[in-house]
Amino acid sequence: MPFKMKYRVIAGVFLIFFGVSGAVFGQKRPLFAADEKPQLISNQFAFTEGPAVDKEGNIFFTDQPNNRIWKYDTDGRFSVFMEHAGRANGTYFDHEGNLIACADEHNQLWRIKPDGKVKVLLNSYEGSLFNGPNDLWVDAKDNIYFTDPYYQRDYWTRKKSELSDQMVFVLMKGKSKPTVLDTMVRPNGIVGTPDGKLLYVSDIGDSKIYRYTITPNGLLADRQLFIANASADGMTLDEQGNLYLAGKGITIYSPKGEQIAHIEIPEPWSANVCFGGKNRDVLFITASKAVYILKMNVKGVE
Repeated sequence: MPFKMKYRVIAGVFLIFFGVSGAVFGQKRPLFAADEKPQLISNQFAFTEGPAVDKEGNIFFTDQPNNRIWKYDTDGRFSVFMEHAGRANGTYFDHEGNLIACADEHNQLWRIKPDGKVKVLLNSYEGSLFNGPNDLWVDAKDNIYFTDPYYQRDYWTRKKSELSDQMVFVLMKGKSKPTVLDTMVRPNGIVGTPDGKLLYVSDIGDSKIYRYTITPNGLLADRQLFIANASADGMTLDEQGNLYLAGKGITIYSPKGEQIAHIEIPEPWSANVCFGGKNRDVLFITASKAVYILKMNVKGVE
């Protein structure tokens, strides 16, 4: 058979048997080259989380135990963006260039300006402490969707939740009080589509991924079980609508909920993932004490 045809067959077989290639039948090109491997770029941290990309493609991420937010710029250089960072976990940039952070040292939601100045957006719900804001996504209107699971921290004095449930919230732009969207066993990763029509949420406590329709008023409808028996810490989307789940490596699902690839990461846990770089084609993975990158053939949509 012609060489090109032979190569396509081999790539498809590789995907079926090994599950690590981005090649998918019916897709013009693989998500990433079959010979590409995740590259370790640093392991100097205690536990990495919450990567977010700014307008230039620089990636900011947290080292929660060390209470820092780091910057990994588009030239591959590391620098500390913020000390005493509220034990920040998940982060995401709004459309004014502010970094929104789930600061669970005191169970708060922060807005951090480019100069490092902090404003506390939320610190309680109906008079009770949040469980611990964990992960978030900001839509095109700068509405902030976030998850609030309970994970007991060793730096807390309290030993139990003040709330009756573990919930998904939205803080509408210009509002001072959040709105409850749903309750789960333990919600965690969250991401929405750039058109603002769909929201994905991981119930890591029940090993399920749910998909919702976002209504014109910013609330949720049409809750659907998108993936069963799948746990995800952080999540992201690419330009084709594929969903990337961080946990035991990175598992990738098509918009139909079919697993199409898996990226092995040689660390105990991959906490989160995002796309960055000048062209948004570098997959950035926070994994235990390390961070990894992988050159992709698709771009992110953050």
